[in-house]
Amino acid sequence: MPRAIKAVEVTAFGVVQGVGFRPFVYRLAERFGYRGWVRNIGRGVEIHLESEGPADFGRFLTALESEKPPLARLEKTSVRQARVLGCRRFEIRKTTGGPSFVFISPDIATCANCRREIKSPSERRFRYPFTNCTDCGPRYTIVRSLPYDRDNTTMARFVMCADCRREYGDPRDRRYHAQPIACPVCGPSLTLKPARAGKPSPGGLEEAVELIRRGKIVAVKGLGGFHLVCDPRNPAAVRKLRLLKERKTKPLALMARDLGVIREFAVIGHAERRELLSPNRPIVLLQKKRDLPGVAPHLDEIGFMLPYTPLHHLLLERLGLIAATSSNRKDAPIAKDEGEGLSPLCDFVLTHNRPIETRADDSVLRVVDGRPLFLRRARGYVPQPQRVPRELEAGTQILALGGELKDTVSVYKNGYVVTSQFLGDLDEYRNFRYFEETVAHLERLFDVTPAIVVSDLHPGFRTTRYARASGLRHITVQHHYAHVLAVLLEHGVPAGRDVLGVTFDGYGYGDDGGAWGGEFLLANYLDFTRIARFKPVPLPGGDAAAREPGRMALAFLRDAFGGHIPELEPFRAMPRKKIRLILEMMDKGINSPPTSSCGRLFDAVSFLAGAAPPSVEFEAEAPMRLEAVSRRRARAGYPFELDLSGSPWEISFAPAFREIVSEVRGGARAARVGPRFHLALADAVTAVAVKARDAYGIEIVALVGGVFLNRTLVSLARTSLQEKGFTVLMPEKYSPNDESISLGQVAHALARLSL
Repeated sequence: MPRAIKAVEVTAFGVVQGVGFRPFVYRLAERFGYRGWVRNIGRGVEIHLESEGPADFGRFLTALESEKPPLARLEKTSVRQARVLGCRRFEIRKTTGGPSFVFISPDIATCANCRREIKSPSERRFRYPFTNCTDCGPRYTIVRSLPYDRDNTTMARFVMCADCRREYGDPRDRRYHAQPIACPVCGPSLTLKPARAGKPSPGGLEEAVELIRRGKIVAVKGLGGFHLVCDPRNPAAVRKLRLLKERKTKPLALMARDLGVIREFAVIGHAERRELLSPNRPIVLLQKKRDLPGVAPHLDEIGFMLPYTPLHHLLLERLGLIAATSSNRKDAPIAKDEGEGLSPLCDFVLTHNRPIETRADDSVLRVVDGRPLFLRRARGYVPQPQRVPRELEAGTQILALGGELKDTVSVYKNGYVVTSQFLGDLDEYRNFRYFEETVAHLERLFDVTPAIVVSDLHPGFRTTRYARASGLRHITVQHHYAHVLAVLLEHGVPAGRDVLGVTFDGYGYGDDGGAWGGEFLLANYLDFTRIARFKPVPLPGGDAAAREPGRMALAFLRDAFGGHIPELEPFRAMPRKKIRLILEMMDKGINSPPTSSCGRLFDAVSFLAGAAPPSVEFEAEAPMRLEAVSRRRARAGYPFELDLSGSPWEISFAPAFREIVSEVRGGARAARVGPRFHLALADAVTAVAVKARDAYGIEIVALVGGVFLNRTLVSLARTSLQEKGFTVLMPEKYSPNDESISLGQVAHALARLSL
């Protein structure tokens, strides 16, 4: 008697196209002895399974999730009984129907199988720097347009040899439809060139290793651009790299052969290990164990990453450890071509002939309380999509332009938002060109024709002017409000739910035209109210104050002590004439707009505590220096005042500054002042949250803005709020800094359309 045939239809949605998912399903079905087919549909895949007798489809579904390719992400899987079609085998079928939204995988680090191949003399890809498969290799940085086929990538110029074509066409092979597939016979090749004049050398890998050992700076072409590489154990090479790159103190990233090398210099916790070994391969900030002079001066952390391309593995096999920083001067995008100003920055260039379509910096994160906190989201994570809450979905396509500093852009289509890689500061022309390139690329890649463009409220931003000139319907969103909305969207907070958004950063244009930065917003997707703020103080010199902590110290002491500024040791490093001029500027209201900025508050305390000099190289340097001496937990924070009599409520740190001055006069150092200040700030956040709950019934607090990249403040504030019963939301897939502005702008535009 013939056994009954059972059939089911499985539909899986998520990142399942272009990531080796269909051949994975094919191999899985063969393993379980099922017949049927798999094909791409819309934004997912459809699987038809048939089996005779007692079929345990549950085991198949479990394996579908637990064994899926590293690049795949399953958002939703549905199963239903299906009609028996009498299939004779399992096959991969062609795509049916136009996809509503096609996902492109990020670039992913070299997988274990490919690493084994490049180390095995018997393999035809032994020591081949461009080895990849469906589980790893370049994706986003090489794709030019859809569909994601080889002809639409920068690999189009490389014609596959017979062996590669056989692998490409075999569903049982892990290189089945791997668009960047290559080998030494038919794929890209390396070339070593002198930076200025001289004869290029084919290959050049071994020579590059020797040059780095001799203290030379070598520009190495990676996935999203060039790294400037040197030996970090050689102080002279590090000094030379800083001189050429014009980077005085900003930390340099390191790339290590393996975890063992990293452990010589830094502490690796369980969560840090997870991030370092992830297929995304970010730079992870780790607590220093042993210093490398000049690599991360004045800081207690150092950024490490592991190799993520075969070329990196081959370099590190010999070198063990390199400094690898992006190949750009200040305020310019990372170089992706040799002609983009590399020659003044290095001695030699190790390049290859596979073009980079989209430049992308390395991603950077730290781990706080076991959770990732992005300082920069780019290579390895972009363009992963963000699903919006169902009640916000709209048929209108949207382009959001972000702000001006640390910018990203986002596009929305059919329920998903894609946010670009970090683009940098757009007040520099070359970065703005990069911004324009990225807008055009995302619109082309995801087939987005926006009807709405969203920008910051600031009328002077280049992005605002770009939006106005577009001719599209233009929506503006206040800077700090966009910060809050980004974290609400990421965590899927339902529409109509009010939260307290605590937004601490350096600057954002307020809806009153003021310089905001220490804000407490009662917010939902449609609207917000500023219920509290830090008491404003003058910003002497405007933007100059962001890089001169001494200016802000004078502003806060003037607020705390009136006209009499106490004599303190840190002011000895400032010319007395300059101090008098700054005080006179504030007294006369000359170029001294009021600001509620938390970033500038950090600057002042860092300077007074002796952690920061009067002037710094980059905006966040003073707060980072203070954070570096604040790992110890203080018993009590400094006092502050919370004035509930007006609207908005106001927090004054004048009492804190009076106590700081007293302690500094008594010989206190930054290691005492820093922990007490961080605790005071966390106490202020909790105090406002409790009052907001009493007044508005708030139960959710979102901590956003660049200041919440500070691990000490994040840990203190989150713990304090949770002890009071609040649900605390923070970005985990995006950065708290201005990179998330464009995502929040999309959220508000969708609310305007849908609610």
